[in-house]
Amino acid sequence: MNVWLIGATALLAGLLPCGWVLLRGRLTEALVALELGSTLVTVVLLLLAEGFHRSSYFTLPLVLAALAFVGTLVFIRFLGERL
Repeated sequence: MNVWLIGATALLAGLLPCGWVLLRGRLTEALVALELGSTLVTVVLLLLAEGFHRSSYFTLPLVLAALAFVGTLVFIRFLGERL
């Protein structure tokens, strides 16, 4: 267990409030929670890649960082009338 893995575990606790807002919040609040959750998951995956000392594990968080933003734009496009 090293510092990177401890940091990843601590950041995973930040997903609980995001999940609560996703389930119970209004649509705009849920969209913000979704964006924050995707950012947290990206950082957690980066910390895990560094913690395990595997350079090949850095590919997934880098792709996720780009796709999470695009996915949020797609949600805004389809939910535009309700926002």
